Amino acid sequence: MADLTTEFLGIKSPNPFWLASAPPTDKEYNVRRAFEAGWGGVVWKTLGAEGPPVVNVNGPRYGAIYGADRRLLGLNNIELITDRPLQTNLDEITRVKADYPDRAIIVSIMVPCDEESWKAILPLVEATGADGIELNFGCPHGMAERGMGSAVGQVPEYIEMVTRWCKQYYSKPVIVKLTPNISDIRNPARAAFAGGADAVSLINTINSITSVDLDAMSPEPMIDGKGTHGGYCGPAVKPIAMNMVAEIARDPETYRKPISGIGGVTTWRDAAEFMALGAGNVQVCTAAMTYGFKVVQEMISGLSEWMDEKGHTSTSDFIGMAVPNVTDWQHLNLNYVTKAVIDQDACISCGRCYAACEDTSHQAIEMSEDRVFTVMDDECVACNLCVNVCPIEGCITMEEMAKGSIDPRTGETVKDYANWTTHPNNPGAVAAE
Repeated sequence: MADLTTEFLGIKSPNPFWLASAPPTDKEYNVRRAFEAGWGGVVWKTLGAEGPPVVNVNGPRYGAIYGADRRLLGLNNIELITDRPLQTNLDEITRVKADYPDRAIIVSIMVPCDEESWKAILPLVEATGADGIELNFGCPHGMAERGMGSAVGQVPEYIEMVTRWCKQYYSKPVIVKLTPNISDIRNPARAAFAGGADAVSLINTINSITSVDLDAMSPEPMIDGKGTHGGYCGPAVKPIAMNMVAEIARDPETYRKPISGIGGVTTWRDAAEFMALGAGNVQVCTAAMTYGFKVVQEMISGLSEWMDEKGHTSTSDFIGMAVPNVTDWQHLNLNYVTKAVIDQDACISCGRCYAACEDTSHQAIEMSEDRVFTVMDDECVACNLCVNVCPIEGCITMEEMAKGSIDPRTGETVKDYANWTTHPNNPGAVAAE
């Protein structure tokens, strides 16, 4: 079977599945249960500086977004960093690392943005024997209002400055966790690596309000009649997270730099997709909170089976394989032509494709009196909407038209321009053969 052993920043773990810094990694009891269930590593819930205690709310801490079947699509979290004493966490980290030397333990840290605060906490963390640290520059609520979390992560100069302090006062790997609440994720990533970061991890949670109680007229979760913005996570954020991972992975200034992928990883396929886009491993939170720690066993077996099918013997075989195929819109081949095809044997005559195309798209599907749906090639622009709304997987497919055939919609010969640089609509195009 495929070997899932992963080496990230020189840190070995039996598989690429780590638990992200969050409630599941808040204490020794949880982390031991996670390791027994099979997780390859954990990022311990964020530690703060010694001093005034962090106080979390005692009311609801999560808002939720559900699918039609009440499947949890996203959580809005208003919980702060650990509210347990610093020394208690340090002692527990020390014990767990000693008992599980083959598992990765990374310690997340968030302290005020001054050199002395970081200089004070780093030796304490290093003494635990943990494998590295993750700088929490992403938390969008509660701590950001105090000048920490995303308040730092939104300012590249601060990211670089704090990262330099950590590399100066800490000898093991430093991972910088990035906030998605920014216009261009490449800038904070560049700053992190400029400051000496060994890797970046992303994404942290997205600033959000998930719902409003229309009786109390307050955002949820509601605390004594009031609500606040929180951090959004779960399957719904995966597309945003993967795009940001890919942007860093293909940026010439950060190309091939180590990335830990976070955001909606629920299945082995999610993990494989993040890794194909350049992530060396993945971190998981919401899936564990939804299904329990043993969900990792399905991730492990699924990834292993897929790797066997593809002939991959280790995760390093496919990390970053999809990055060369991520491009900008102007480099897409505008003469690549497909048409929708409906498998009549699989069709259940629900009419979703017809309604979607007739009302909101290009009127390319016709319905007979006996509810047989067919595609009119001369109207189909290959938008793919019918494929996406069809409830039967594989019933509607997009079939490529071969080079040299006639596009029925335009009457033109299908050509084979490689990209925008050779397309005749481009004023600066080089003529194609």
